[in-house]
Amino acid sequence: MPRPYGVTYFTLGLAMKKVLLIFTRSASGVDGPRAVYDALPSKFQQWKDGLLQAAIKRAQFAVPPMGLMLLSSVEVAGVEQHICDMRFEELPLDEHWDLVGITVHTGLAKTAFAVADEFRKRGVKVVLGGPHVTLFPDSCVEYADAIVLGEADELWRDVLEDFKQNTLKPRYVAMEFPDLSAPRPVSKHALKIHRYFTTNLIQTSRGCPYRCDFCNVYVMNGHTMRHRNIDEVVKEVERFLVDDDRVFFFVDDTVNADVSYAKELFTRLIPYKIRWVGQATPLLGQQPELLEVFAKSGCSGLLLGIEGVTNESNKPHRKFQNMEHTLARNVKAIRKAGICVYGSFIYGLDGDTLETPHAIEEFIAETGVDIPGINILRPIPGTPLFDRLASEGRLMFPKEDIYAFRYSWGQELLCKPKQIAIEDFIESYSALTKRLFTFKHAALRAVKAPCINQAIALFNLSYIHMYGLSRRDLHTQLERLKSEQPEMLTTETPMQFFETKVQV
Repeated sequence: MPRPYGVTYFTLGLAMKKVLLIFTRSASGVDGPRAVYDALPSKFQQWKDGLLQAAIKRAQFAVPPMGLMLLSSVEVAGVEQHICDMRFEELPLDEHWDLVGITVHTGLAKTAFAVADEFRKRGVKVVLGGPHVTLFPDSCVEYADAIVLGEADELWRDVLEDFKQNTLKPRYVAMEFPDLSAPRPVSKHALKIHRYFTTNLIQTSRGCPYRCDFCNVYVMNGHTMRHRNIDEVVKEVERFLVDDDRVFFFVDDTVNADVSYAKELFTRLIPYKIRWVGQATPLLGQQPELLEVFAKSGCSGLLLGIEGVTNESNKPHRKFQNMEHTLARNVKAIRKAGICVYGSFIYGLDGDTLETPHAIEEFIAETGVDIPGINILRPIPGTPLFDRLASEGRLMFPKEDIYAFRYSWGQELLCKPKQIAIEDFIESYSALTKRLFTFKHAALRAVKAPCINQAIALFNLSYIHMYGLSRRDLHTQLERLKSEQPEMLTTETPMQFFETKVQV
C-alpha cells in the first residue's frame, strides 16, 4: 500500500530520503478533456461540460503511468518513492521532499517545467526524464538539477544512489538499450490501486519493426524488438492478480509483432483465465494460430493502428504493413474471434482528399469497428514527419517553437493538409465526427460488440462529448485564422510567412 505523505521514515536511525515521481496531466485526459482555446462557452455549455467531465472521470478508464511504475519499483536502501498523478490529485507542495522526478512529453513540457520550477523554488532538487528530454536535452537543462536521457531502467538506481551521496550528476545517459531479459520485478506499492480502471499494466517488449513517419516509438526504442523473459512475465501476472483481478493491459506498442514470442507467452497465460487488452496491427487477422491463442488467453479488445484505409493514404507515411486489399478482412477476422476492436484512424494524411471521410465511414460500417478513434495528423517534434513538414512549409507553427505542439483530443490543426484546404478540412472532419458519434451509434456498437459491451458503450458515449468539444475548438481555431492569419487559409505553403515571423 502507498505510504501517506507527510510521514517521516527512518532506517538505522537515519531519515529516509523521500522521492516524489510526478505524472502531469494533459488538456485531454480521461478526467475530462478541456478546451484548448479560451473562447468562453455559454453557462449552459459550461454546466454540461462539467457534468460530462465528471462522468468521464468516474468511468475511470485511466491507467497508471507505466514509466513511473517501473522507476518506483527500483529499491534503494534509505529511499522511499511515491507517485503523484496530477490527473487525480494536487501537487503536495507543502510536504517535505528530498528529490522530485518528472517524466516529460513534448506536448506537456511547459506544464512539466512549471511543476519543476515550483519545487526548485522550495529548494527541492528536480530530475527530468522521458521522451522530450531524450530528444531535446538542451532545452531542458535550465529546469532541472539533473536530466536522464534514454530508457532509465538501468539508470534510475544510479541517480538515487548518487543523490544519497550528494554526488548527483547533471546528466545521465543510457549509452545502449537496457537488457529487458534481466529480472526487474514491478511493484505497485506507490499506487492507489482503486483510483484506476486497472493497475495490471505489463510490458513484454520494446522496439518496433515498422517506420511510420508520424510515430516516435522506433525513434525512441529502436527498430529491433527486445523481449522480457517469458517466465518473468508469467510470474508478474501471478503477482498482480493478488492485488488486482481486473483486466490486464499489455502496453506493448505492437503485441503481435513477434508472432512466435507472443504465441508462447499467451499460451502460457491461458490457465490463468485473465481478461486482457492491448495494441496490435491488423496483420493479426492473417495470423490465425496467434489469433486463436489471443482469444483463448482472454483477449477482450485490441487497439489497431489502422490510420488510413487506402494505400494512397498510408504509403506517403511509410505505413506499408496495412494493405488496402486485406485491411477490412483482417479487422473482421479479429472481431469474429470474439475480440473487440478500437480502430485508430488518421485524417489529414498526405494522400487524403475530401473523399477520405466517406471512405473511413464506409470502412467502419463494413468492418463493425467497435470504437472508432478519428485522429488528426499530428507532427510530433522529433519524428521524420515533423522534419519533413517543416521543410515543406506545412507546419502551422514555427519549427523552432516545439512547445507550440500540444496534446489535444483532435481539437486543433497543427499542420496544413497536402491536398485539402484548411477550411474544407475542418468542416469535413467535423462533419465526419458528428455523423459517427451519436447516441444511436453508441447503442448499436455496444449491442453488436463481441464482448465487454458496457465498456464499449461508455467509450462511445464519452466520445459524443469529446468530439463535440473537438468541433467547437476547431471552429474557434478557424475563426481566429480567418481574422489573424488569413494567409494560412490559402492553398500555398506558409513557409515564407513563418520564416518572416521568426526573423521578426
